[in-house]
Parts: sequence; C-alpha cells; structure tokens
Amino acid sequence: MSTIDHDHHAPFGQLLGTAPGDVPVYSSHYPSADPAEFSDRRSYRSYLDGVFMGYKWQCVELARRWLYVNYGYVFEDVAMAYDLFELRTYKRVRDGILLPVHSFDNGSRRHPEPGCLLIWAEGGDFHTTGHVAVVTEVLTDRIRFVEQNVEDHPWPADQPYSRELLVATGPHGEYRIQGSEQETLLGWLLQTDDDSHARAPRHIDSRLLNLTAMQAPPITDDQWINANKTLDAAYLANMGGPWLTSIEADRQRYFCLSETAEKELRRATNELHAMFLYATDVVMQDESLLEKFNIPRAVWPKLQQSWNNRRNQMITGRFDFSMSDRGLKVYEYNADSASCYFECGDLQGRWAKASGITEGWDPGEDLHQHLVDAWRRAGVEGTLHILQDDDPEESYHALYMQSALNKAGIPNKIIKGLEGLRWDQDGYVIDRDGLRVQWIWKTWAWETALDQLRQECDDDETSALLHAPSKVPNGSPRLVDVLLRKDVLVFEPFWTLIPSNKAILPILWQLFPNHPYLLESAFELNASLAAQAHVMKPIAGRCGFNISIVNPQGGVMKETGGQFGQQDYVIQQFFPLPHIDQHNIQVCSFSVDGTYAASCLRVDTSLVITTHSDLLPLRALEDKDMGF
Repeated sequence: MSTIDHDHHAPFGQLLGTAPGDVPVYSSHYPSADPAEFSDRRSYRSYLDGVFMGYKWQCVELARRWLYVNYGYVFEDVAMAYDLFELRTYKRVRDGILLPVHSFDNGSRRHPEPGCLLIWAEGGDFHTTGHVAVVTEVLTDRIRFVEQNVEDHPWPADQPYSRELLVATGPHGEYRIQGSEQETLLGWLLQTDDDSHARAPRHIDSRLLNLTAMQAPPITDDQWINANKTLDAAYLANMGGPWLTSIEADRQRYFCLSETAEKELRRATNELHAMFLYATDVVMQDESLLEKFNIPRAVWPKLQQSWNNRRNQMITGRFDFSMSDRGLKVYEYNADSASCYFECGDLQGRWAKASGITEGWDPGEDLHQHLVDAWRRAGVEGTLHILQDDDPEESYHALYMQSALNKAGIPNKIIKGLEGLRWDQDGYVIDRDGLRVQWIWKTWAWETALDQLRQECDDDETSALLHAPSKVPNGSPRLVDVLLRKDVLVFEPFWTLIPSNKAILPILWQLFPNHPYLLESAFELNASLAAQAHVMKPIAGRCGFNISIVNPQGGVMKETGGQFGQQDYVIQQFFPLPHIDQHNIQVCSFSVDGTYAASCLRVDTSLVITTHSDLLPLRALEDKDMGF
C-alpha cells in the first residue's frame, strides 16, 4: 500500500467522490477499517458482477473497476502497480477477446486520453508498489485523474476528480506531466491499435541472463570469519573452516550476473510471489484441490483460518530458478523454512571484501535490513521464541535471524529442539524460565509437524490439540503441541504449507498456462510431458530429496534418495540448470514481505541441487562490464 500521510483521514470505505461512469472512489485508510466487518483477508476482496477487481480500496482495484464499468475490460493480476506499465493486453470480459495496449513514456508525443491509466514507479510516496490512476480530463496545462490509496479526503462537492497535475508541452508536442520530487511518473497506458510513439516492448538481450564464472586471488586473512563471534563460530562449526565450500579448488571461485539479470530476478520474484498466493487462494476455495496436498483434514479449518487472518504475515521465502540465455524459469517456492540467509546476506559480501573484489555490488547486501524492517511490521507482542532443530546449519541460520530480530527490537530466545519446554498449570506451553510460548519463528518445516501428527494423533486428538488450551496434557510438549496450538502464532504462518508444496505447481500451470516464468507441470504424466525429459517431485519434499529426472524414453537420468519416497508426486518439465565451469548453477532469490530482497547461488556437479550443495559467492555488474 502506498499512502501519503495526512491527518484526519476519511474512515475506511467512505465515499470520497464519484468518477465518470458513476464509479465510486473510496477511502483506503486501513487503520480505521472495522475489524468486525473486515475480519480476514478475504473480506477485503472486491468483486463486481462476480469478477475480481482487487483489494479494497487500493489503487489497482479502482483502475480495474473503472475499466470494467466503463469499457468492460479487465487486466491480468500484477504483483505491483508499476508492473502495469509492461501490460500488452486488456481482456474484454463478455467474449474473452484480448485487446492491444501500449505504454507511452511521460513526455511522449502521443498524449494521454481520458480513460487511460497513469503509472508511477516505485519510490518516494509510492514506496515498493508504485501507483496507478485513471485519467478523466486532459487539458493543455494540466491533467486530472481519479485514484485510491493516496489522499483519503472527500472531494469538494463540485470536483469530479481526485487530483490534478501541471503539464508542460515541448516544441514537438511532447506532453510531460509535472509530478513532485517524491514521485516518478513512468507514463500512461492506452488501449489502442496505433503504436506510434509507443514505448518499445521491454526486450532483454538474452545473453545478459547468462552467468559468468570468475576467479579471485587467494584470501590471506583466515580471520575473515571471526571465531570469536557467536554467529561466525556456529558457521565455522558446520563448515569446518573459513570458507563457503569444502572443495578447495572452488574456494576462490565466484560468479557474476548482469544488472539486467538482477532486475529480471526482482521482477520475477515479485510477480511469482503474487501468482503463488493467488494459486493458494484458489486452493483454499476448492476442497478437491486441497485434497491433493496430502494435508490431514482435521487441520483444514486451521489452515483456512491462517490464510484468512494472516495472509500478510509471511516474513520471507526463497525462489529457486534456472537462469540462462534460454530464459528464467522457477522450480519452486520455499515459502516455509527456507535456508541460506546468512550466506547470502552476510558471508558472500564479506568474502568479496576479503578477496579484494571491488567491481560491481553484492546482491545480498540489503537482505538483513529487509528482514529487520519486516519484523518491525510483523506485529509481534512480547518475546518471540526461535525454535530450531539440533543441527549445525540451523544453528547459524537461527542466530542470523536472531540478529535481525534484535535490530528490530523484538525480545527473543533460541530453543534447540524442544529443550526445556513444559506445560504450565493452565495447559499453556512455557519455556524453562516459565515464560509462555506465544510467538514463534521456526527452522522446522510445517511438514515435519504434520508427519508427527499423522503418526501420533487421531482426529479427536488433533481437534483437541487445535482447540487447546483446556486441560494440562500428559507428557512433555511435542512439536505439534507447540506449533499447532490455538494460542501460538508461528512464522512462517501455517498457510505457507500450500505454496511450499509441489502440488501448487500443476495448479499454477493451469491458472497461468505458458507463463514465461513457469515450467509445464501436471499431477499425472500427460502426452506433452512424456514426449520430453521431465522431473518427478514428491509433493512435500525438501532439500532435493527423492527427485527423479526421466528422459523421453522413460530412462532415469538422475535420482536422489531421501525421506519423502512415500509421498504423492507431481511431474514437471525438465529445464536443466546452466552448466558453467563444471558446475550446475541454481539462482536463488529471497522475498521479504512479498517483494525481492536479495539473490545468491547454489552449485553442484550433480543435476539436482540438494541440501548438501555449496553456495558460491555472487556479484552483480553493470551490463557493460559483463563482456558480452
């Protein structure tokens, strides 16, 4: 949401004015929303004639609703408002026909017209999301438009627009709208067959998506990872020395990506996060789809409650990509219990400094601050308990997240396993100091808790667990007792089970067929997938376990072992990782609060990246320095 801060906002949902076509414009002052009326995320969804318009009362919702009312058009879902500038079609709802749309830069000789969309970039008052408004009047000296989620004040009685901006016309008819220093207006979006003076479609030189292998001089300071610091010491205990890989020949190897490639990762991360969450919502509304995720029915209500109430409380996740001149394709979204944060957000930058590398920048350098900011917005009240398994890698992962929590000012405690947890006399879980466990961030996957639930609990026991506390249970608290209790809020939220489960992949393909970031996926082997190499993935697998790569003749090219062999499988198109310098390279991007925050690499000589694959440093360079 992008909101300019003013006093005396109109209450959420109050009519501010009426746009042409008798389209109401509403206040989006979220702090004043009635919690009884807007009790969950679904209650904020806006529909007209059964067609989804967006979320009340955001800028994109008004733009889509205005177009629908006045022209019968809608546009596809976008991750951010600024992504509208890349649209190339509107869909006419009555017959599904796609109509051409063109973007015109601010200052274009093709002037805006009433009914076109103005698009702002992210930044300033429109931090993160950008902004969109609908033009209502185009004058020689000014332009008027309607918008939501900017100034939540009723319009004067005789004013049929939200705002107006001054315009300067150049000697050749260039039409330039004058915004404030805090706003960057990209331009306007017109539905037209005429592309004269239109902005050229975004084109990426495919070579700029290729990674380049580099070699740094040997590090002479073996203290660049400091054994006297708790976090560093935990990492050293896991790795056995001050390096990012146990393979000596690779210790000074790193890879570079272009500025264009990083921008494409940013765009893909933002767009895919929105797509995965859209698919999650579709699953939540269709029990026949939810059944494919192999989640016990007894916890479906809790899953639905989590989605309805905690849709915006996901802190962070990780996307895994194949990126090369063949394109950018996502394998999966680790929306629950992802790893590699310390390596990406700290060590790869430190490694570059210790190696004397000054060119370019570290694409992970902002990750820690993004996490700090996300935790500050998370609404944690009281002490947060960090639950980790007794594993060396999870130790430094937990400590890194703890450092972000500390900087965010959130009291926290780390617990290994379930050490010291017990019941109090009222049936609540407490730690060894008697403090109730009410807020949790965990390194454990939700699927681990579900496995325990499947093995140990029948439906009655599960129901009692979900509605606890009521009486003091017997024995020590189990993982399911801690994570699934009614009085405990866990990060990542329970609903992240859905986008993390591989069963989401065929659903995404059904919803967004042939999307450029997606790979064809299905629940059963179809003719299309059988005719090409494909990958068999367990629906709830992790860490590259139990993966099989099958060639078109049915022969197994590669398979991995693991603990998920009894799971149902999905089939995904095989799209190999780029093979560079004897390594298969997987690019990872991190989302924080649903937007791109950082990127890093995982590498392996194997076709499948697993939990044992190395993380080698990544640098970003300006396009001109990539040598293509």
